[in-house]
Amino acid sequence: MDWKLELVAMPVTDVDRAKAFYTEQAGFVADHDHAMSDELRFVQLTPLGSACSIAIGTGLTESPPGSGNGQLVVADVHAARAELVERGVEVGEVEEYAWGSFVFFRDPDGNRWSVQELPPRE
Repeated sequence: MDWKLELVAMPVTDVDRAKAFYTEQAGFVADHDHAMSDELRFVQLTPLGSACSIAIGTGLTESPPGSGNGQLVVADVHAARAELVERGVEVGEVEEYAWGSFVFFRDPDGNRWSVQELPPRE
């Protein structure tokens, strides 16, 4: 049986601010935005090329805003960093490790994201 990760909740304080950040600055696609009531709103956002999405909204998680962690994998971390900088994201410099090259950024609530370029495989 295949088990595929499809959706991860990312806790935020201001859904509209977070949605704007992820779509306008981080380059995610807004798949859904449904308010079922004042207590429940579901927004699904997907990074380009990803089979897994994040969910932001109200009434989705009990985790405190800013406690989320996500990781994206790209073919070229330097190009990804340049794209994020161009979109106005405060992103760190490229860090090189034996297990890959990374840059890190946070969303407006402080949720931490890493962007990894995998090392060449033999």
